[in-house]
Amino acid sequence: MSGVLRVAVITAVFASAVLAAGGHKNVQSAMEKHGVIPDVIDTAPADEAEVTYGHLSVSLGNELTPTQVKDIPTVRWNADDESYYLLVMTDPDAPSRANPVRREFRHWLVGNIPGDKVDEGETLTEYVGSGPPKGTGLHRYVFLVYKQPGEINYEERHISNRSADTRPKFSIKAFARKYNLGSPVAGNFFQAQYDDYVPTVHAQLSGH
Repeated sequence: MSGVLRVAVITAVFASAVLAAGGHKNVQSAMEKHGVIPDVIDTAPADEAEVTYGHLSVSLGNELTPTQVKDIPTVRWNADDESYYLLVMTDPDAPSRANPVRREFRHWLVGNIPGDKVDEGETLTEYVGSGPPKGTGLHRYVFLVYKQPGEINYEERHISNRSADTRPKFSIKAFARKYNLGSPVAGNFFQAQYDDYVPTVHAQLSGH
């Protein structure tokens, strides 16, 4: 390897490391600022998950509307194709941030995801969009990705998108401990407050 090429390779590796460190710092800073740490997790993930609803991106606490997030998003992260992952979307502000007595409300849970192919994973809880009650202000909707130690036989009931059963009072911390998932490897979050689509979400979850 020539001296010039060697310098170029070292520079590229260093730049990549700096970028990764900066990404981790941004995720940690945003999650601490908005209280995701410690309300949902204790340790920030190293990477920012890429979450998009069509042309709209989730960006570490930006505000989206329930109407904008009613459909399943696309989620990508820096995945090892030979490994399995778990993805969760959870709301720690149920029914409100001031009075979170139903913390957390589980919106989506998919395990045994090969690489980042979410649609090939095992859906444990089907996706429902945000549904913050009127007058409860902004809710945080947190996406977290965990790398599994291998394929897991999850002992969980599969919950449809027309049922609120077992969704409230969820704890991703406790779930991660139960299945030895460790700390999340990627994450992101947005905030949302009531809009006119919320009654549709609530009706759907009541099976109507």
